[in-house]
Amino acid sequence: MSEVSVNRLVGFVRDYYRTNEFVPLHAPVFLGREKEYVADTIESTFVSSVGIYVDRFEEGVAAYTGSAKAVATVNGTAALHIALKLAGVEAGDLVVTQPLTFVATCNAIAYCNAEPVFIDVDRETLGLSGEALEAWLEEHAELDAEGVCRTRADSKVIRACVPMHTFGHPADLDTLVSVTHRWNISLVEDAAESLGSFYKGKHTGTFGALGTLSFNGNKIMTTGGGGMILASETLAARAKHLTTTAKKPHTYEYIHDELGYNYRLPNLNAALGCAQLEQLETFIEAKRALAAAYEGALTGSSLQFVKEPQDCRSNYWLNAVICENKAQRNELLKNTNQDGVMTRPIWALMNHLDMYQSCRRGDLDNAEWLEARVVNLPSSVVSKG
Repeated sequence: MSEVSVNRLVGFVRDYYRTNEFVPLHAPVFLGREKEYVADTIESTFVSSVGIYVDRFEEGVAAYTGSAKAVATVNGTAALHIALKLAGVEAGDLVVTQPLTFVATCNAIAYCNAEPVFIDVDRETLGLSGEALEAWLEEHAELDAEGVCRTRADSKVIRACVPMHTFGHPADLDTLVSVTHRWNISLVEDAAESLGSFYKGKHTGTFGALGTLSFNGNKIMTTGGGGMILASETLAARAKHLTTTAKKPHTYEYIHDELGYNYRLPNLNAALGCAQLEQLETFIEAKRALAAAYEGALTGSSLQFVKEPQDCRSNYWLNAVICENKAQRNELLKNTNQDGVMTRPIWALMNHLDMYQSCRRGDLDNAEWLEARVVNLPSSVVSKG
């Protein structure tokens, strides 16, 4: 990538964000009633996992996403851990997922003492490929007499499938829903990055048995740290019980009827989330405007801008470009960061990490191709008013 091209990109970013200072990759913005709501929790003294804002936040997210229920957790990884348990994942099971993802996706599988199986992604969506999944299952799996999906080689149960909606772009959900249904595999969506993204008019995270969201400080809206499980009323009730240390209701006694988890979101964080949720559509509008500006600015360059899939509305959580090769990627990363504009490569593939390198996998040609080429650009919300 030529020095002129780098200067052009850096100049665009600085002009758009109207600053000559360091430009972060993604910073939170607090433009609404955040201070008011957080101060209210402090005044009430209900700053932990009991309080009106937790209920309000769960109701608000459920209404926004169209999920029957939503259950707040301390972070997105905790949400995915519980979602997998609710999907029936047990020790020794296999869980199909993509290698091109943040490590939390695989860690949640490992928390269940299950093993990830890595299947390739689509270049267009950056998410799990339904076609690659079906091809791998046809070659390696079968349904037993009880209809349980197992590997032919060693009869391991393939219990669940976890696609991740990369950078907020929905994966090919039609195909994934169809394939997992035929093979009797639970679909659990890792929608950590895709709050506000819709696939054919329906919110991500609501296509499978369960879905999960994240509200980390770098997400499109934040609670500081936090997550959410999207589920049916029945599964949500189980999720709330498990995430509240499996404590049975009682006026004063401590009665825990199974192994539970201290995963509930504090009221303090939920207050922040309520204020952020009120602004979510404004955030998405700003992010989509930034994405359109990037696409226009990069027209005619050697960088391919990653656009939302057909029939989808992406939240464009992190804008991304695809470089021509790894050498160009490395040059772009080096020069932009030296100029005070933060860019980042996509994650290292999960099967390249020490703890997951021995896991089963299919052909990962697309994931490897993308790993060598994708760069994230500054994507913070900015008001152009």
